[in-house]
This record gives sequence, C-alpha cells and structure tokens, in this order.
Amino acid sequence: MLMRTDPFHEFDRLAQQVLGSTTRPSAMAMDAYRSGDDFVVHFDLPGVDPESIELDVERNVLNVRAERRSPAPEDAELLVAERPTGAFTRQLFLGETLDTERIDASYGAGVLTLRIPVAEQAKPRRIQITGGDSDRKQLNS
Repeated sequence: MLMRTDPFHEFDRLAQQVLGSTTRPSAMAMDAYRSGDDFVVHFDLPGVDPESIELDVERNVLNVRAERRSPAPEDAELLVAERPTGAFTRQLFLGETLDTERIDASYGAGVLTLRIPVAEQAKPRRIQITGGDSDRKQLNS
C-alpha cells in the first residue's frame, strides 16, 4: 500500500471526479541545440508507445504528437494516478536554413530525438577570390 502526505490529494481527486477528467495537462519537455551541421531536438516522452508518435512538417512547422495510455486495466481501482496520460502535442517553427526533407527521427529510453540537417545553401562556404597579376595583364591588352 502507498502512503501519501500530500494534503491536497483529496481535493485533486474530488475535482477530477466532478470534472470527469483523469488526465492532467502536461508539457512535452524539450532540449534543442546545434551540433555541427545538424539541429538536434530531444523530447521527453517516457512511457509512450513509439507507434503512437506522429511527426509531420508543413511549411517549416514541425508538429509532434504522442499519446500515453494508462497501464491500469479499465476495471481497476486507481489508488494513485500522478503520471499524465492522454495526447501530448508540440509545434516547432523551423527556420528556412534547415533541410526539412531529411529529418531523422529515433526513439529510445523514453526520448524522441530528431536530427534536422542544416540546408546546403545555409552552410558557410569559402568563396574563391580572383585577381592579382592575371587580371592586370588582361586589362593592359
């Protein structure tokens, strides 16, 4: 048996019963950084079935949707339900400098990882400078 010391637990439980809700809104925690020629994003999605994760990109807007279901059977009497269940969504607005055609997605240990390459036209490039003696000879001829 679990023991709780949260004095507001009963109020939460009653509010959920009155409102008919067993889910709590929750944010999809995220880290993002650039590593070399990739933009990397990690989303925390513990306990989510990989089959429930949906990714789509439309006009440089990345949409992430995932769903976590309760592991308890429907006829079970819940004693404590603190882990959020239901649908989670997040939208990212991607810059024009990212190649949204080549996004790589993987899921492991409860973390969804996206690798979005920087577009070739956005990568720094060295520009060849011409000039010197060869240009002077052409001008004098």
